[in-house]
Amino acid sequence: MGWPGLPGAPTIPLVKKVVRLNEPVDQYPSYNFVGRILGPRGNSLKRVESVTECRVYIRGKGSVKDSVKEEKLKDKPGFEHLNEPLNVLVEAELPEDVINSSLDYAVAILENLLKPVDESLDNYKKQQLRELALLNGTLREESPRMSPTMSPSMSPFNGTRMKRANYFNQKPLI
Repeated sequence: MGWPGLPGAPTIPLVKKVVRLNEPVDQYPSYNFVGRILGPRGNSLKRVESVTECRVYIRGKGSVKDSVKEEKLKDKPGFEHLNEPLNVLVEAELPEDVINSSLDYAVAILENLLKPVDESLDNYKKQQLRELALLNGTLREESPRMSPTMSPSMSPFNGTRMKRANYFNQKPLI
């Protein structure tokens, strides 16, 4: 692709396309589609956008985190989409020769995310929760030195050989 205004460089015109995906909220009312697409701090959505070069918008009823705020915004200009069912818009503005493949890739990823999965089998959610714990600094990895019977949440201070210091019954250092 040439730089605009550069003499002798051919410019490829950009094409803009939008695809709408409806979320199956009616069939799965308690499933968290928005959280699954957004991921921890929006990182999952950002990765989809980065990999596909498409913009992804979550629209419709339930797209605003605060339901009270959503109710107030529903009738305001620019928020008419809040009267529609929950959906995802995938938008791309790319050269004509690559736009369809980028949109198809984004749609394939998002359709896969919009398929409800049993929580015990959902490796994607487990990965998202691990990422969130890492971001929050609360990730506890199982150490290779630990025995298989000792869980990562067990403290080494729970045994009989090690005791915590009792700071209340100590003599002052001065």
